[in-house]
Amino acid sequence: MLELLRQRRSIRKFQQCPVEPEKVEQLTEALLRAPTSRNLQPCQFLIVDDPQLIHGLARSKGHGTGFLQTAPLAVVIAADPEKSDVWTEDSAIAAIIVQLAAEGLGLKSCWGQLRLRPHSENLSASDYAKQLLDIPAGFEVPIVIGIGYADEEKDGHPRASLPDEKVHRNRFST
Repeated sequence: MLELLRQRRSIRKFQQCPVEPEKVEQLTEALLRAPTSRNLQPCQFLIVDDPQLIHGLARSKGHGTGFLQTAPLAVVIAADPEKSDVWTEDSAIAAIIVQLAAEGLGLKSCWGQLRLRPHSENLSASDYAKQLLDIPAGFEVPIVIGIGYADEEKDGHPRASLPDEKVHRNRFST
C-alpha cells in the first residue's frame, strides 16, 4: 500500500484508450467496499464512459475539471445528505479508495471537487452534474474522478520533499 502512495500523482492528461471492462469491474468493487460511517452508505456511484457525458463533466466548473476532456472513464460520487451527516467524509473515503485501486491496476487518476464550487453565476457545479447525469433531487455531487492510462509522466514525490513538520507526537507542538 505504501508503494502505491509513493507512486500516486494526479494525472491530468490521459491516453485515448478505454479502460478494460475487467478493470472497471474491479474499480466498481473497490467503490462498494469503501468504508462508511456507521455503515449508512450514503453514496451512489456513476461509472461514466460516454465521451459526450465526460466532456460535459469537464465543464462542471470554470477551473479544475478540464482534465476530464482526455479521461476515458469518470467516476461520479453522488451522496444523500439525508442518509448520513458525514456524507462528505464518506464521499472522500470512496474517492481515495477508487484512486488507490486505479493505481494498483496500472491506471492513473485525478480528483475534481464539485462541492461548494460554482458552475455559473446561478448554478453550482454539483447541480450542473446532477442535471447532466439525471441524478435525483436530494443528492449532492461532491466529487468527480477522471481515470485512465497516463499520457504524461510524473514521478511520485520524494520522501525528502514531504513536510515532516506537520506530524506531531502525542501533543501538538509548534
